[in-house]
Amino acid sequence: MSEPLLEVRHLSKNFGAVQALQDVSLAVAPGEVVALAGDNGAGKTTLIKAISGVYRPSSGEILLKGQPVDFGSPQEAREQGIETIYQDLALADNLSIGANIFLGREPMRRAFGFLPVLDRRKMAEAAKETMALLDFHVNRMEAPVSNFSGGQRQAVAIGRAVYWNAQILIMDEPTAALGVPEQRKVISLIHQLKAQGRGVIFISHNLQDIFAVSDRIVVLRRGVAAGERRIAETTHDEVVKLMVGG
Repeated sequence: MSEPLLEVRHLSKNFGAVQALQDVSLAVAPGEVVALAGDNGAGKTTLIKAISGVYRPSSGEILLKGQPVDFGSPQEAREQGIETIYQDLALADNLSIGANIFLGREPMRRAFGFLPVLDRRKMAEAAKETMALLDFHVNRMEAPVSNFSGGQRQAVAIGRAVYWNAQILIMDEPTAALGVPEQRKVISLIHQLKAQGRGVIFISHNLQDIFAVSDRIVVLRRGVAAGERRIAETTHDEVVKLMVGG
């Protein structure tokens, strides 16, 4: 196995007397999808928030390409190539794909040599390139994303991460609110990310999706790692047993 893009070693996080995570380790290699499963309260959200700079771990370490990192904010994690796509996608509904890709980091150009104005052409080109990279074709690039379906919006959120060169994408329940054709679209987007050599942490309650897209699965239970399996060598039943502690 090549050097992991991301490695979490013996990570623990407590909030006062509450131990949310205890001694959790996991690694993600380039082009690998690692699923994170577990019931509500198992520690999945705490773990991804520690990886993405929302929480500082109480102990343990996080390494990116073999180098220890310590993020003070999600912004710092993003600058190092870790993007988290939460369920709500954090898209601005009234804006176009391009405007969403650059949200908060808008490119400017000078009109008449001195007036700073939005570089709309650059935004439109970035939208086109990014969406083509994800094999995603929309006719109306300038349409507000509120016009798009759930799977298309998911593609825009993924496209934004890819444009900013995310090496690790953390996807929180990306197929939860979608119909079956849309779920398939998201699964194929994740396969694209794999083919590009990016690492994906995939959080889902849907075991079907996990088995369709992941290489390995890490099961958390009450803040500890209850087990790790290669998808090719396990079954739905075994994963459920790990989750409930059978």
